[in-house]
Amino acid sequence: MQDVLLDLAIPSRLEAMDAVQAQVDAALRRLGLDDDACHRIGLATHEAVVNAIVHGNRRDPGRPVEVQLACDGEDLVIRVADRGAGFDPAGVADPLLPENLARPGGRGLLLMRALMDEVGHGPGLSGGTVATLRRRLGGVTPHPDH
Repeated sequence: MQDVLLDLAIPSRLEAMDAVQAQVDAALRRLGLDDDACHRIGLATHEAVVNAIVHGNRRDPGRPVEVQLACDGEDLVIRVADRGAGFDPAGVADPLLPENLARPGGRGLLLMRALMDEVGHGPGLSGGTVATLRRRLGGVTPHPDH
């Protein structure tokens, strides 16, 4: 059974990121996570949401990005859904190859994979892509008083 910590939908505008980050940080703090864990999970979530806004929804404010954080057993599960054309992670160029090192972007997936225990992408129920980020917490439970 999942305990939902955060469930929100935002317009596909980068200006919404400050509010998203504040709500994600507050949800992570309620779990009692230390600063390092909050930073790592927050950064991975930030990358997933920016990817959904920029690459998935092509910055179309009429297409929402949905963000959900939930505890599933001993795991924190973050789902970020867009309404774009779909996404194949195998088609993303490896940012560590010499020919890609100078490119200004393309490191979001690399960061998410480095910061989380599992990262997956699949089709959404209403089209688009759902990025699922999972981090093992080892039995941490939400603190409603934070």
